[in-house]
Amino acid sequence: MPTINGTAIKKVVVACDAGMGSSVMLASTLRRQLSKSAVTVEHTPVNQIPADADVVICHAGLAARARVSAPDKVIVPIQVFIGDPAVTKVVNAVQRGGELNG
Repeated sequence: MPTINGTAIKKVVVACDAGMGSSVMLASTLRRQLSKSAVTVEHTPVNQIPADADVVICHAGLAARARVSAPDKVIVPIQVFIGDPAVTKVVNAVQRGGELNG
């Protein structure tokens, strides 16, 4: 299972299946929350995760596909796109340091 320290995160990808709804809102929210950090937040399809992603956030139902697409990346599965504690954990790791597993 890949691990990364929050201080080493440079790119977070919010991956989705095909829609442009909730996951886009999550990416926008993360951009605002991480605006004072040197972290890029992108939104991509789960099958097209960029090689330079450090952390991938996706719905739990897509986590297996994300692991196939980005096997060496930290995958953070979530249940809801707004207010999920796993997203808060990513934000806190970037802002305060700390390990993320996935």
